[in-house]
Amino acid sequence: MRTLWIKVITTVVALTLSAAIGLAAEPAPKAAGGAKALAKTGPAKPADAKAPAAKQEPVDINSASDAELKAIPGLGDAYIAKIVVNRPYANKAQLVSRKVLPESVYEKVKDRIIAKQTKKEDKKADPKAAAKPEPKKK
Repeated sequence: MRTLWIKVITTVVALTLSAAIGLAAEPAPKAAGGAKALAKTGPAKPADAKAPAAKQEPVDINSASDAELKAIPGLGDAYIAKIVVNRPYANKAQLVSRKVLPESVYEKVKDRIIAKQTKKEDKKADPKAAAKPEPKKK
């Protein structure tokens, strides 16, 4: 009797799993009208097939926020924290020379990043510089 129950349970589990795999492999059309709507419009095409990928602007490693850096594939939280702590950079190759990123990661991200330099005018507008009191004249 016990082996009969084990066989029944095993069969039910196997049928359930095979049905679930079959349903997951081919999703049902979501358009109203079901198969009729699919027949009229045809199968959906991926959006990537129609339009070429838009070229993204490089991210400035000297001024980018954590969220902007996180959008770069290959950079995780640990690398982003290292990039921010070791700012500023004269050029993007300093990520490797300062041992912020390993060479393999740098090769993946080098086309997505830049290292802009701040202008001298920006340095004058620096709030830290404005906070220093001027020496008193006698």
